Amino acid sequence: MHIDILTLFPEMVSGVFDASILKKAHEKEKYSYNLVNFRDYSTNKHMKVDDYPYGGGAGMVLTPQPVFDATEAVIKQRHTKPRIILMSPQGAPYNQQKAEELAKEDHLIFICGHYEGYDERIRKHLVTDEISIGDYVLTGGELGAMVVIDSVVRLLPDVLGNTESAPEDSFSTGLLEHPHYTRPADFRGMKVPDVLLSGNHAKIAEWRRKQSLKRTFERRKDLIDDAALTDKEKKQLDEK
Repeated sequence: MHIDILTLFPEMVSGVFDASILKKAHEKEKYSYNLVNFRDYSTNKHMKVDDYPYGGGAGMVLTPQPVFDATEAVIKQRHTKPRIILMSPQGAPYNQQKAEELAKEDHLIFICGHYEGYDERIRKHLVTDEISIGDYVLTGGELGAMVVIDSVVRLLPDVLGNTESAPEDSFSTGLLEHPHYTRPADFRGMKVPDVLLSGNHAKIAEWRRKQSLKRTFERRKDLIDDAALTDKEKKQLDEK
């Protein structure tokens, strides 16, 4: 996978790529990335990338020319048909299923805006996806883009040390993840459940599934409707 990030502030994201899983995955050549300052593509003599909105109103709007030209330039370099993602509070809510979908792509382009918004022609005629990471507004799209990129890269083959880690994550199964415990078995009188010490893998799997259902029911009932549940599990929930 190759990822291009179009941004006016490359320094906002460069540090994230230089740490933890993203750094290790890049060093192992599981993906590549490129930071593109789309101001470099402005044809304005003052290198402006924004202007006042037609019809008046507060704030400045990103003009289409630098964004279009920068996007077309990176596509030409790689000769691909990428997913072009616009980070926007008006976009579709981001979730694990979208991360899994994007992880199958060979080339992703993220457009990170600032100021009041984007010229509508960017939305209508350039991007393939609009994504929002939540119902709130940030100063720019960089932080949101890094959230999406982190969630996608960790799903790429051989990025995580344990191949079972990603499939068992919260939301990957449609439910929240079960509780985890590690040594010591008894910490200040707080003990690890006996079943996890039993060595009975079938019982452990059953316990984890029940705990996952319980946690989802208590914290995110909205996920239950779309989860793949057995008749027995549905009956158990109906009795709660």
